[in-house]
Amino acid sequence: MYEPRFYRDQMAAEGLVPFEVRVEETDLLICATDNLSAMAHELVVYYRALIEEFIERFPVFKTSFTPIEIPGNAPDIIKSMADAAKSAGVGPMAAVAGAISEYVGRALLEHADEVIVENGGDIFIKSNKDRKMGIYAGESPLSNRLAVAVKAADTPLGICTSSGSVGHSTSFGKADAVVIFSADTALADAAATRVGNMVRTKEDISKAIDFAQTVPGVEGVIIVIGDGLGGWGKFEFVPI
Repeated sequence: MYEPRFYRDQMAAEGLVPFEVRVEETDLLICATDNLSAMAHELVVYYRALIEEFIERFPVFKTSFTPIEIPGNAPDIIKSMADAAKSAGVGPMAAVAGAISEYVGRALLEHADEVIVENGGDIFIKSNKDRKMGIYAGESPLSNRLAVAVKAADTPLGICTSSGSVGHSTSFGKADAVVIFSADTALADAAATRVGNMVRTKEDISKAIDFAQTVPGVEGVIIVIGDGLGGWGKFEFVPI
């Protein structure tokens, strides 16, 4: 079922062409130097098919909430999801949105100098200029009042968000937003899920941040729950 992504109204990428690509549950907002919607659609169909075909052979890949072992000859996108799940301690499908964002984005970079792919709050970005990203956190009083700098020199970068109060993705926590920064977008997605699962009250922020720091490849984390805020790592708040 299509769910309107109203937070996209807050997303702008100066100098880039925005377009949307929807294939079944996958719903991307892409900003690039040119309109590559036809190519992006083909890429989404291709990567979805790889994942769906793998699930047909190994159904546990879709249903497991814990990491699983996969065959050595699995497609690269499957390996990325499995590796991210193992690092974060979650099931591989916790990394699917981030993986699709990055694989589509990197393929489009063969035809564009800059690409931003947003997939349900999970972002892959390669930019030639510094940008900023606002943080949508549902009903939190901090929602749309925080923004972080995204420096061109730090991209390609994955910026992924998990929420226990926004969207349809499975979360066992109550955080309004958990944002993870990593060069590996699949890992950022999986880690955001794991950290989000740990946050049920403001008192959980500190231990969740401590855990995020132990995940190899995680470069930063921001946690918002109600009026509570915590963070660590390689990011800088900027005026929204």
